[in-house]
Amino acid sequence: MAKVELKKPVIDEISEVVKDAQGVVLVDYRGLTVEQDTILRKQLREAGITYKVYKNTMMNFAFKGTDLEVLAPHLEGPSAIAVSKEDATAPARIIVKFAKEAPALELKAGVVEGVLYDAKGIAEIAKIPGREELLSRLLGSLQSPVSNFARVLNQIAEKGGEAAPAAEAAPAEEKTEEAPAAEAAPAEEKAEEAPAAEAADAEADAAPAE
Repeated sequence: MAKVELKKPVIDEISEVVKDAQGVVLVDYRGLTVEQDTILRKQLREAGITYKVYKNTMMNFAFKGTDLEVLAPHLEGPSAIAVSKEDATAPARIIVKFAKEAPALELKAGVVEGVLYDAKGIAEIAKIPGREELLSRLLGSLQSPVSNFARVLNQIAEKGGEAAPAAEAAPAEEKTEEAPAAEAAPAEEKAEEAPAAEAADAEADAAPAE
């Protein structure tokens, strides 16, 4: 069997792994202990990221004609790729964080949403929050105005409930103030009528008899 035929299944496998990839990070894994390698694989797997070790020649063949072809110059020394088809920044975030505790893990380069980044660029990409975190922040920012509006409506409702008794008490106060004035009126009228009656009687007495 020709060598090309032996290589084809591996090339096809790599092509399938990187198909529709949103984020790919190329690393040199030399120096990692078995325990560190196991932990790294577990973290990547739990995040839905595929992590594979392939020969550089196989990856070079598989990358041709794709966005990952730009990684060819970085295919030197032992290489592994971390691939995410959902969260473009997830491979960079996890690997950069892990490399801080395991300096033996060396970043080579990566391709995020079709753009090539060197090791420094991947370190910057790692600072970008994940899709779930971004969605959570967006949802929080959308809910805040709604929560504030609901709080204001609640405060208005509470204030309206307190104002009702005051409105009901107003007529009673008005009646209390009006009552003395109404009662005082007849007394004043009687006081004014009394002198007039006495004057009429005096005139009648003074008139001469015919």
